[in-house]
Amino acid sequence: MLTTQIHSKALDKTLTIGRIIGHLKGKHPGPTMIFVGGIHGNEPSGVFALQHVLQQLAGIEICGEIYALAGNLKALARSERYQSEDLNRLWTTDNLNKLKKGQLAITHDDFEEQLALYHCLHDILETGPVPFYFIDLHSTSGPTKPFMTVNDSLLNRYYSQQFPVPMILGIEEYLDGPLLSYINELGYVAFGFEGGQHDDRQAIENHIDFVWLALVFSGCIFKDAIPFQTHYDRLYQRAGRCREIHEIVYRHAIEAGQSFVMLPGFTNFEPISKGKVLAQTDTGSCRAPRSGKIFMPLYQNQGNDGFFIIKRIHPFFLRFSAWLRKSKWGTILRKLPGVQAVDGQGTLAVNLKTARFLAKDIFHLLGYRSKQKGHTHLIIKNREKASKTDSYIGAPWYNA
Repeated sequence: MLTTQIHSKALDKTLTIGRIIGHLKGKHPGPTMIFVGGIHGNEPSGVFALQHVLQQLAGIEICGEIYALAGNLKALARSERYQSEDLNRLWTTDNLNKLKKGQLAITHDDFEEQLALYHCLHDILETGPVPFYFIDLHSTSGPTKPFMTVNDSLLNRYYSQQFPVPMILGIEEYLDGPLLSYINELGYVAFGFEGGQHDDRQAIENHIDFVWLALVFSGCIFKDAIPFQTHYDRLYQRAGRCREIHEIVYRHAIEAGQSFVMLPGFTNFEPISKGKVLAQTDTGSCRAPRSGKIFMPLYQNQGNDGFFIIKRIHPFFLRFSAWLRKSKWGTILRKLPGVQAVDGQGTLAVNLKTARFLAKDIFHLLGYRSKQKGHTHLIIKNREKASKTDSYIGAPWYNA
């Protein structure tokens, strides 16, 4: 088994790990919890947090199974986000189709890491008890309070709303090939947690708190087996006592070869006004195209997401969208002019000229995410279609 050494500047500590950091199997039936740390090699805090929790789980009664996985071993060894390509952008439909057929050309180490992680995940899916929970642990290049990034299916929403941190919906519309979008399309609960800045000790502590809460909320361990309230309250305080839900409304993409330097001092969730200068590029000042809150400003050398802008979602619209999805209102879309079914998996093509009356907000309410295809069409995909809802009936958090 391939092993590597990774280092935490925050702890001044080095670990030797393999792909599977640890696996614990309980004596009682329960879910399969799968945690991934270090899918970006400059984000070791999740790995160190998982190692700590695994050690503390000795002697605690477990229901089901717990897996802790390392994402990009070779990038972790070098403390770099990735080597040639971002491992968290390689899970595209095209790459996965080639991978399943054994036709993926392993042209660099990041593809090799993807292949190993793919087989590891599918071995777990074939042998582990249902339901499955996937949680991807991350950290950020700039200072931040802890938060979750969640693909907006009802299963994801209901489970993740238990955590005392802000939630960001809709990032999958702006990114190609993240691991969690692939897992969500398999029908399972899957979302990301950002614990803090890369080399901040608090990021490790926040990851530890979050992992403990996830184990309790899924029914994998009992609440009274740990100092639950301590973990919950500490995370809530560090999140600024905020549990608001936001959605992404803009992404600034950095083009290949383009110079991009974020102006110093921006922090996650900081309010910004339209026209404010946020960064400098080789073509001049980069200004905010709209007002909102800045999200994940880029303060590292690697990566092509300059920054995002988010806005708060009113709780009424969350309740309304849940009602619409449960009532199957989304089936009306395919009967409208300018809307055509692409496959039998809930994917629709929307002609922007014919169906210009349909706004992206309507798709979101009905449970669809959208991707622009040229200037004439949107491809929208039903987030609820793939959900393996029956697997989660009976879970302590499940809301029918």
